[in-house]
Amino acid sequence: MTDFETFERPGAALRLYRDAPSWDGLRTASIGGLTFEDASAATTLLEDVLATLRRETFAAVIGPMDGDTWRSYRTIVETDGSAPFALEPRSGAFDHQVLAAVGFHPISQYVSSRAKLVDTLGPEPVTMPGIAVTPWDGTGAEALISRLFAMSGNAFAGNHFFKPITREAFLALYRPILPMLDPRHILFAHSASGDLVGFLFGYPDRLAQQNPAAVLKTYASGLRGVGHLLADHYHRRAIEMGHDTVIHALMHESNVSKERSARHKAQVFRRYALLGRRL
Repeated sequence: MTDFETFERPGAALRLYRDAPSWDGLRTASIGGLTFEDASAATTLLEDVLATLRRETFAAVIGPMDGDTWRSYRTIVETDGSAPFALEPRSGAFDHQVLAAVGFHPISQYVSSRAKLVDTLGPEPVTMPGIAVTPWDGTGAEALISRLFAMSGNAFAGNHFFKPITREAFLALYRPILPMLDPRHILFAHSASGDLVGFLFGYPDRLAQQNPAAVLKTYASGLRGVGHLLADHYHRRAIEMGHDTVIHALMHESNVSKERSARHKAQVFRRYALLGRRL
């Protein structure tokens, strides 16, 4: 687990991580675990933390982020009021307000969108010569996580605020959610030689009281076009499993997946941001 120090006062608390991903090459800390029950107290607490970081010669602070992007990060900045979906980042009522009040501004932005599955389908299934898509068979969960780790490092290395993680830390993050995994929602793409060239991680929205959406959380690929192939397979499988809606979760504003989502008539229902402030 990433090391942190807790700061608190009546009505407010947060965690300070001093080994955060760098913002623009600056010495950067991050704040996470925000518990802002009183806006005034939270503002005072945050100003105290900023003063501490200045004394320690930090040049920037980002948040909310629990140390790195492998863990919880981002705050909700706009919503249509719809219920949260499973594994979605949560925000307190004052989080964005307090961060903005002390000079934080968005430095990386994300959206979640929702579409009717029938609107995501083209006239024919997407195919790629030599690439086969298969679901996880539900066995060897630890081996599954190891395979995801091996591909994730390369696939996500170019992402904003990416920070390498050890295999052991990656395993520790994913073990707690293994009981939630539905093998039908996890897809692999293999080349003709058997090499793993892409994966997709989805799940049913277990928070929904009725008509749960299929949540397309993450896909990654080592070949151009494999992500589109995996998403099309997932949409079609979700219909077969009885879902009528898909959530395209937590897409970066600049990612091609957001453009593809919009082409599928998906409507943005939540916006999020990672915020930053130079010191």
